[in-house]
Amino acid sequence: MEKRIKNLEHAVPFEVARKVEYDPGKVVSLTLAQESGVGITLFAFDAGEGVSTHAASGDAMAFVLEGEALITIDGKAHHVMGGQAVVMPAGHPHAVKAVTRFKMMLTVVK
Repeated sequence: MEKRIKNLEHAVPFEVARKVEYDPGKVVSLTLAQESGVGITLFAFDAGEGVSTHAASGDAMAFVLEGEALITIDGKAHHVMGGQAVVMPAGHPHAVKAVTRFKMMLTVVK
């Protein structure tokens, strides 16, 4: 049977944040699933790095694993800390900026 979640060993517990590592001055990503209706990606942002304002075709939930991010949705800034999450609604402009180095798991549902 084809694995829908990739880049991870199946049936073995793991620490999510350890699956993606920081790289100075960069945003690092690891795609775990990319299907027509859902995408799951892990990200590691170095401090000060970010993703400029854009809109997604599906609802996107950013779950911050560690560190602190500034996530702006419809022009309103939200400080999101490790252990917290925020949903960026489909079609709404949003941006992400690393206040400190941070890691997140992004799930997009279309």
